[in-house]
Amino acid sequence: MKSKIFISMVDFIRKTNLYRVARKLYRSGKFKDPDFVYKKNYAIGIFTGASIFNLGPPRNMKNPVLTATDVTDAAAVYVADPFLIKEGAAWYMFFEVLNRKSRKGDLSVAKSDDGFSWKYDRIILSEPFHLSYPYVFEWKNEYYMIPESVEIDEIRLYKADDFPTKWSYVNTLMQGSYCDSSIIYYNQQWWLFAAKGNDDLYLFFAKEPMGPWKEHPKSPILIGDPHIARPGGRVVAFGGKVIRFAQDDFPTYGLKVHALEITKLSTEIYEEKIIVDSLLKPSGHGWNAGGMHHICPWQIGENQWIASVDGWGQQVKAFPKEISAK
Repeated sequence: MKSKIFISMVDFIRKTNLYRVARKLYRSGKFKDPDFVYKKNYAIGIFTGASIFNLGPPRNMKNPVLTATDVTDAAAVYVADPFLIKEGAAWYMFFEVLNRKSRKGDLSVAKSDDGFSWKYDRIILSEPFHLSYPYVFEWKNEYYMIPESVEIDEIRLYKADDFPTKWSYVNTLMQGSYCDSSIIYYNQQWWLFAAKGNDDLYLFFAKEPMGPWKEHPKSPILIGDPHIARPGGRVVAFGGKVIRFAQDDFPTYGLKVHALEITKLSTEIYEEKIIVDSLLKPSGHGWNAGGMHHICPWQIGENQWIASVDGWGQQVKAFPKEISAK
């Protein structure tokens, strides 16, 4: 039988709300294990809406659709950066898996028959260096991918030898510490947006994805702006407009996503404006309580859009800190 003292303590904690206070302090990072590296627990969701500028969680399904626990061929810390591709009647989602054992990102694919119910498949690309942001696109009836490989200071191009599971390296498009490279074909030209850190955004153009790539005369098109510099998903052209998405990384990384319309785009001119502030933002509870930082929208019909998104709720233990030899 529990003592009256124990019951009184429990009752006291409940009445004074100490549990919620303690949990909030824990999530703030003040009680983290100093021997471990902590990472945000990104998970992947599906949003829908009548407009690319008004998306939210569907009423008839539960988010997230993919988490670290769905990964079957690696011990995953999180899943993030989801890119959608529809091939025939099937949907494919490419995303980063942060591997707990190797401490680096691998790239994986999941499959769906309807875009809402997803099944994890496998890791499709692993390198000795960190990979993320698997930007998959089609060119001349073939699929290509530009993942982030900033760890080796390269923007690399890969090609699907057997879509969607087998990929091979084609060539290095350019050297430099560029993050989250995002490509689009528009007005008979290929355009590539790439960030340096969270603050500066560069723009390049070429006649073909293979290059040669030339830096735009207005590049860098953003300097010192952590709110809209770093790309946050697929660049989309529709209805005569070009829309790019930017992640807001201040005051914390992966906070929100803004939508910007590129109003002028040529090999000499570049202008843009924010059209939706905080298109994606923290929900304050659940899987995306802390922030959201990626979107890949896809039009499936008139006034019908579906998008893969990611978000995080809290920071979790990822792996022990490495002890340097003295």
